Amino acid sequence: MSGRLVLLGSKGGPALRPGGPWPTSTLLELGGRTIVVDCGLGVTRGLVDAGSSLKTLDLIFITHLHSDHVLELGPLIHTAWTAGLASPVRIYGPPGTGHYWQCFCRALEFDIEIRIVDEGRPDIRTLVTVEEFAEGPVLDEHGLTVAALRVDHPPVTDCFALRFEHDGRSVVFSSDTAFFPPLAGFAKEADILVHEAMLESGVERLVARTGNGARLREHLFASHSLAEEAGRIARDANVRRLVLTHLIPADDPAVGEADWIAAVRKTWSGDLTIARDGLVVGLSGAKAASGEETA
Repeated sequence: MSGRLVLLGSKGGPALRPGGPWPTSTLLELGGRTIVVDCGLGVTRGLVDAGSSLKTLDLIFITHLHSDHVLELGPLIHTAWTAGLASPVRIYGPPGTGHYWQCFCRALEFDIEIRIVDEGRPDIRTLVTVEEFAEGPVLDEHGLTVAALRVDHPPVTDCFALRFEHDGRSVVFSSDTAFFPPLAGFAKEADILVHEAMLESGVERLVARTGNGARLREHLFASHSLAEEAGRIARDANVRRLVLTHLIPADDPAVGEADWIAAVRKTWSGDLTIARDGLVVGLSGAKAASGEETA
């Protein structure tokens, strides 16, 4: 069974700018499962625009608890519930994910309880279960396996790359990470590696226009990967396709797709996709799907 990968949000960082892309979230349809990886702001709208019924939400994975990866987790599930979700949803995330969900439910307690009574809805708090994971196997169910690898994203310690496999297909998400050579072994022979990417020249312009530029620059270069470093991981892993996402910067008018391609081609000569919101990547042989731009 083939599937698809939809890049719902392609931007690194939580800030929004006029006309710019949304923060990080991805839809993975694999083995008949509807899987959401990370829930940055805009994930709900992105899923609807991708033609995915919110009532089919099944599995949600959170790689780490930075806001651009988890901010819309509660609102996504709540909106799906008001749209008619009545089947169980499982959230998998690092330590602290359960606390987030409990606090969200407390914050929305009035709305949840009145809708149960007034609209006859099931209790959202009994529909959702949260399982917190560490490095190693995460899920093995109906032919779908998921494994986690702790990556290097200081000062966050519980940040995990994820590998999804089903029926010979494999998709790996780097999560946010500095250049981390063990990721190549984790992603070995994957059909698709979805890796974060940063463009050095764009970062210099980004920090120049922010008030905390020097501190931001220090964080970015300590905690994220340059595009050419993502290419090194893809090359060493011998993946079939590299998808660059969580782009930093993603909304600089002076940076175009050609700049990303030029950077990553220093180290990676294979199939390449530069993310944009709503872009679809097919999993049947990891070839391009309708509407996809490749290099």
